[in-house]
Amino acid sequence: MENSVLLVSHLTKRYSSFALEDVSFSLERGHIMGFIGRNGAGKTTTLKCIYGLLPFLEGEVVWFGSPLKGREQAIKNEIGLLFGGIDYYPNAKAQTIHQVTRRFNPEWDENLYASWIHYFGLDTNKKIKEFSNGMKIKFSLSLALSHHAKALLLDEPTSGLDPVSRDEILDCFRRVADKEGVSILFSTHVISDLDKIADDITYIQKGRIVASEPLSVFKENYYKIEGESDTLTPSLREKIGHLRERNGDFEGIILSKDANEFSSYPLSKPTLEEIMLYWERGNENETAPI
Repeated sequence: MENSVLLVSHLTKRYSSFALEDVSFSLERGHIMGFIGRNGAGKTTTLKCIYGLLPFLEGEVVWFGSPLKGREQAIKNEIGLLFGGIDYYPNAKAQTIHQVTRRFNPEWDENLYASWIHYFGLDTNKKIKEFSNGMKIKFSLSLALSHHAKALLLDEPTSGLDPVSRDEILDCFRRVADKEGVSILFSTHVISDLDKIADDITYIQKGRIVASEPLSVFKENYYKIEGESDTLTPSLREKIGHLRERNGDFEGIILSKDANEFSSYPLSKPTLEEIMLYWERGNENETAPI
């Protein structure tokens, strides 16, 4: 694709009890893509393969028009990375981590780094162990955003943040994407964040991509429906996913192609989280042990 920053093509990696199979998707310049799926679906494995932290059996990863293989160092200089937990040396000061990090980034911008540190209100004289989890994430993002990366590869970037801090981070993502043309791929379980800022969604389930498309297109395929339970015929019930009933009322998700059959019911657009529950749980409603 002409505007593609990242192209993942037929990526395959197998373990004894799990496999990524034929994973393919692309990320365009200046786009924010949410990478979603439940725990164990293959998100982290895919991201590690994309960044070159794990070898893979088949397929290809292309960054900025060049295959990753053989050009790992040059390509990684153009990618900002925040991956999983923050594992800095806890007794080191943040400014020490900063000095070490800048040496490995030829395009490091000290003024830009200072601006992010100021924006997030971080005291770099503090030791890492003195930072809260949210402060650690903000510090890591300051490092990732300070060498004019063309793309950000992020794993749970808003996990552990309070709502105000999460909103700050999301604003940062939207600004760097819109103003600098930075492409962002991130895995998250805070699905509501993606409803706010994502351009595209890639959905992985049991190691396979089930959807990769613009968020608006993805959501157009579904409607949320609600009404009185006793008005549902057996045939209508079969077409409602994630059906939940309580006190004589129901709600659930239907496919847009079936909307005409539910014309007498109020329909609305579901959230991304509601669609994910439709995919992952269907009409299962496990009985609790108490």
